[in-house]
Amino acid sequence: MLLGSLDLLLSNPLEFLRVFPVILVTVGVALLLAITIHEFSHALAAYLLGDTTARRLGRLTLNPIRHLDPMGTVLMLLVGFGWGKPVPVNGLALKGGRQGMAAVAAAGPLSNLVAAFLLSLLIRAGLLGLSSPFFFDAPFATGLNGLLSQMVVIIISYNIILAVFNLIPMFPLDGSGVALGLLPANLARGYARLERYGPALLMTVIAIDTFAHMGILSRIVGPVVNYIARLFLNQGIF
Repeated sequence: MLLGSLDLLLSNPLEFLRVFPVILVTVGVALLLAITIHEFSHALAAYLLGDTTARRLGRLTLNPIRHLDPMGTVLMLLVGFGWGKPVPVNGLALKGGRQGMAAVAAAGPLSNLVAAFLLSLLIRAGLLGLSSPFFFDAPFATGLNGLLSQMVVIIISYNIILAVFNLIPMFPLDGSGVALGLLPANLARGYARLERYGPALLMTVIAIDTFAHMGILSRIVGPVVNYIARLFLNQGIF
């Protein structure tokens, strides 16, 4: 968030001071809720499939503090995107073996899509207005209702973005866990050998997108995110 607002800070400091608190509150709340729902759902799926590890470690909770990752939280504040602390899972305790692990991995993104859909019903029912998720002047123009509408639309947007982003089959994202569970055993073993390179590759791509503005990730997730957003909200996000 902070890095994305530097241009506004340098060009118009007064406007930055007016708008940035709204950005911080709305985007911060949206990310916190999306990540909490995501990680809790991993823990719940693991518990339902027989693994009590997450529950014993206090992760089967909707308390966001239990799910915050230090680096992911810093990136949330800097670039407006981050991640939660991975939920520990004992694959040997899960029912279903590799398929059970795939179900646990898929639970996080699917829960974000369910949350986005349920919140979109408030807008479809006319209880809240629909605005661009990143038009942060709306609360100043329409007051409390505008702020609530803005926050709900941003929460929906980040839940969709987090779901689609995490389904990319790249380690350490959830898509890799889903792929490992669905691939034939011989292909899964070969794919698992790439795990050591995944985090470094992902951080490199995020850094390039942040500082060089190449839009690598947006080209991958953007069309899918917009398709889902149009289903839920009748408008795209990007």
